[in-house]
Formats: sequence, structure tokens, C-alpha cells
Amino acid sequence: MPRRITVVTAVHAPSARFLPEAHKSLCEQWLPDGWEWDWVIQEDGATDAVRPYVPDDERVSFRQGRPGGPGIARTIALAHAGGEYVKVLDADDQLPPGTLARDLAVLEADRTIGWTTSRVLDLLPDGTTAGFPGDPDEGPVERGAVLSFWRENGFRAQVHPATLFVRRDLLTALGGWMALPASEDTGLLLALNAVSRGWFSAEVGLLYRKWEGQATGQASHVDPAERQARMAVAEARARALADFGWTYPAGG
Repeated sequence: MPRRITVVTAVHAPSARFLPEAHKSLCEQWLPDGWEWDWVIQEDGATDAVRPYVPDDERVSFRQGRPGGPGIARTIALAHAGGEYVKVLDADDQLPPGTLARDLAVLEADRTIGWTTSRVLDLLPDGTTAGFPGDPDEGPVERGAVLSFWRENGFRAQVHPATLFVRRDLLTALGGWMALPASEDTGLLLALNAVSRGWFSAEVGLLYRKWEGQATGQASHVDPAERQARMAVAEARARALADFGWTYPAGG
């Protein structure tokens, strides 16, 4: 029986129109013999606006639920994630060819690494792409490195949580994504790095769409009081996990 990677996507009505492009990028992936992917799409809400954009593909499943934000939608989607690994793909983003195979190869080769991230290019409205400086060197991301960098650089992580590829058992052990209105993926990344080593690939692993409706572009995302609260909770979780001494793999 094939082994599986489950791709998890949270979607809401404004971003649904991008699902066909995300699907196209998945169909352009290749995997080693004996591996397959499936795609679990979870609407953050229950409208009539998303289903028309869901691809007709037996590898794709679509579900709805009461709205609670993207972190809750992704965490609910884990109930239907049957793969050994989980790959995050936001509805408005795309995976360059080869991304899944590269992520998989890292974790299959080294059991001490719990998750991977990769370089990101912004996908601009005119179809062009743009990179930005500051990526780390390709290789392992040691425990605690993400939190240290994040604290020292204005709450900006040096690796992008939207590129996450992670062992499903580790993801579920940490409870999935944080129950925050935003930064839920950064909070998860900090928690993962508190208990396990990661990996950064210098190859481009995500085209991150920039458009007027994306959540990170809204005024509420940068509200100072809320942002401070989000950062405080995310940091406290990561520090507590590190202090408890629980590691992945056990005894690592």
C-alpha cells in the first residue's frame, strides 16, 4: 500500500478562487515510487462560495465547519489526515515542482529531524516573483534557534511557517496550530523548534501570493495590542516546552 503525504489547506470564501492554481501546483509534484499525496481542504466556515472551486480529483477531499480562523480549520483537518507527513499549503499559494520530494527526502533520511521549511518567493499580482535577503544557510535548524532569532529580530522568524512539512505524530503531539486569530503558524513553528531539530532548504519551496484580500494584509493583523498578546502567548508556549525538556525523538 502506498505511503502518503497529506497536504492540508484552510480556505475561506475570498481565497477560494485560487484553489485551482494550488491544485495545479500539486499535480506538478513528483514523488518516489511507493508514495502518494492527498489534499484535505477545510473551509473556515460553511458558505456556498468555496465548493465550486474545489478540484474534481479523487485525491482531494473538502469539508466545512464553523468559522474559527485558519489555525482551527487546519487542526480540524488533521482528523482526516492519513499521511505519515503533513504539508501546509495555503489556498492562495503554490508549490514549485519538486518541493514535496525534497521535503520528504530530508525527513526520510534523518529521523532526528522533525520538520522542514524552505525558501519563499513572493508571487506578485502581475505574475512576477520577488525574493528577499536573510535566509539561513541550507541545513539543520537546531533546537531553540527559531525562538532566539525571532526574539532578536522584531518577532520575525528566519524560516517561513507557510512552507512547513512535518511528521504527523509530532504535529498532533503539539496539538496542531495555535488557537490564535493570526500568527498561529508561527506559534506552531516555535513550538516545533522548542522540541525538535528542523531543516531549511535553500531551494524555493513556496510561491507566496501577495494580493489585496490576504489576511496578513489587513489592518487587524498589525493591531499593536493584539499582536503583543499573540507574540506573548506563542513565546510562552515555546519556552515552557523547552523548559519541560520533552524532545522529539524521545530521548533526543
